[in-house]
Amino acid sequence: MPLEQLKNYQGINPRPADHDAYWERGLAQMHAMDAKVELIASDFKTPFAECFDLYFTGVGGARVYAKYVRPTNVTEPHPGIVQFHGYSGANWQWASLLSYAAMGYSIVAMDCRGQGGRSEDVGGVKGTTLRGHFIRGLEGDPDNLLMRHIFLDTAQLAGILMDMPEVDAGRVGAHGGSQGGGLTLACAALEPRIKLAAATFPFLSDYRRVWNMDLAKGAYDELKYFFRCFDPTHAREDHWFTQLGYIDIQHLASRIKAQVLMGVGLMDTICPPSTQFAAYNKIQSQKDLVIYPDFGHEELLGFADNVFQLMTGL
Repeated sequence: MPLEQLKNYQGINPRPADHDAYWERGLAQMHAMDAKVELIASDFKTPFAECFDLYFTGVGGARVYAKYVRPTNVTEPHPGIVQFHGYSGANWQWASLLSYAAMGYSIVAMDCRGQGGRSEDVGGVKGTTLRGHFIRGLEGDPDNLLMRHIFLDTAQLAGILMDMPEVDAGRVGAHGGSQGGGLTLACAALEPRIKLAAATFPFLSDYRRVWNMDLAKGAYDELKYFFRCFDPTHAREDHWFTQLGYIDIQHLASRIKAQVLMGVGLMDTICPPSTQFAAYNKIQSQKDLVIYPDFGHEELLGFADNVFQLMTGL
């Protein structure tokens, strides 16, 4: 798709008619949770920050894990950062979180349920659990979609960080890449107090466009798996893509109030640029896009520095 067309592309994945009610119901469920936040001092030590293993209870009763680092040389409430990792992975090592602590910021980095870290996937869905997380629960009640719970975890964790007495709730940002980029946008949509959001080539957008481009491979491979096993003639294709519309970040993007920075590589075949533009074009708050014409789903040279510079403006 030519760049000028990308700049106006609005996505093709269906938006469920009750999308807003769906997320208001989810947020009400999240706010009703007793999070039972637990901070455990980590064995990792550094002279200018305290490091903690943080646990909280998310929707459905899962215990969700995050690393929490707060500076020791700052006495007044200070900015905070929420950080999210790529698909199937886990949050960063302690050392990689210290740059923000050195700036006098607290930072929390979440493990997504059932992926490469310590957070629980408590299950309880109908249908396949063999492949992938964005199809987990697709055959049942959409309130049980696993990615719904993960989206809500991002907002709940941001709220936990904002409630920390050392953190200024009005100066909190979020960032991440790929799945982490998608979760950054979901977090900013579901927690409107997020002030800054930086998303690098966000995943979890415009599923039908991915399918139509024959790019249901790699990160999106579970789409192909699902259709081959459970709807081989695509008799219910519209239904499945509408179900996925609940957890399509493009349909949450208009809720974002934060200032947004997004980076996209136009050669990305993992998260196609058009799917990223579908989300970006629906953001109504202040936003900026950095385009890398010759880059794919890889390190976008200089963009991490852009993100850091943005966040240090909190």
